[in-house]
Amino acid sequence: MKNTHISLSHGSGGVESNALVDGVIHKILGEVMCEYGEDAGVFSGVKGYAISTDSYVVSPIFFPGGDIGKLCVCGSSNDVSVRGATPRYLTLGLILEEGFTMEELEQILHSIKREAIQGGLRIITGDTKVVPKGNADKIYINTTAIGEIKDVDWRVGNIQEGDDIILSAPVGTHGAVIFCARNEMALQNDLQSDCAQLYPLIESTHQYGNAIHAVRDATRGGVAAVLNEWSRGACVEINIQGGKIPILQQVRGVCEILGLEALNLANEGVLLMAVSPHKSKAILESLRSHTLGKQACIIGRVSRKVAHIQEARVIATNAWGGKCYVEYPQGELLPRIC
Repeated sequence: MKNTHISLSHGSGGVESNALVDGVIHKILGEVMCEYGEDAGVFSGVKGYAISTDSYVVSPIFFPGGDIGKLCVCGSSNDVSVRGATPRYLTLGLILEEGFTMEELEQILHSIKREAIQGGLRIITGDTKVVPKGNADKIYINTTAIGEIKDVDWRVGNIQEGDDIILSAPVGTHGAVIFCARNEMALQNDLQSDCAQLYPLIESTHQYGNAIHAVRDATRGGVAAVLNEWSRGACVEINIQGGKIPILQQVRGVCEILGLEALNLANEGVLLMAVSPHKSKAILESLRSHTLGKQACIIGRVSRKVAHIQEARVIATNAWGGKCYVEYPQGELLPRIC
C-alpha cells in the first residue's frame, strides 16, 4: 500500500527511507542528479567558483506564481549569478514534517526539476530528514548553488562615485503576493510572484565586463536593504529618484491599504546594478532586450564618497523635489518571506 503522508520512519535510514528516496525523490529528480547512492558528489574544474547557501521556510509553501521548490532553485541560482558566475550545481536538503503529504512533496519536487532543467543545473548531493509533527511546518529546504566565475569582478567594494544605479523590474511584488496569500486576502487581479532565475538576464550584460561594478538581487529587505548595504559597504552616498522606481499598481494598492513600503518588500526576480555611467545606457538596453528586464531603468546614482561609514546614506527625492532618507528596514514586517 502506497504511503500518502510522511512518517517518522521515512527518516530512519531503513526500508521506509529508501522507499522515499528511491520511489519519490530519485524517481522525480534522477534526471538532474549528477550521482546517486554516494555520500558526496564530485566535480572537477579549473575555474574559480562562487558558492552560496540558503534555507527556505516560506509560508505558504504554494503561492501565486510559484512554490517553495521553484523558490529554492531560483533563489540560490540568483545568488551566484549576481557575482558574475554561471550556475552549475545545486545541493538539496529537505526537512519534512511528519504528516506532510506525499502529493505536496511530489508537486514541489517537480517544480525543483523544472527549474533545474531550465537553468542547466545539476543536483550534486542532497539529504532528507523527517522531524516529529509540530517541530517544523510542512517542509523546509536548504540549497547551496555552485557557479563558475566568468572574467568579471562584481562586488560592493568596486562601487564608485558617479556610478548609475539600475533597477531591472518593478519592486515589492513577491512580498505583496506572500502577504496576501498568507492572510487570505482576496486580490481582484492576477498578481503573481516575480520568482525567476536571473542568470539569462544577467548573461546579456557579461559583455560589459567590469564596467558593471556590483550586482545584487533584492530579496529580503527589498531594494532599501540592498542600497543601504551598498552605501555602507562602499562608504558612499546614494541618491535615488523615487518617482522613477516602477511599482505595479496592484502592489501599490496593497501597500496603501496595509501601510507597507514597497522598497522594503522582498523580490525574487529583481536585481540592482551599480555601473559605470559611460556604459549605463548600453547595459540598460541589454537588460530591456530580455523579458525579465523590459522595465529596467536608471533610478539614481552614487553621488559622492564619504570619509566615514556613519556618513553613508541613501537619499530619495520625490516627484516634487522633497528629500528623505531611505532607511534600513527595521523589525520583521513579514516573517518567512522566502
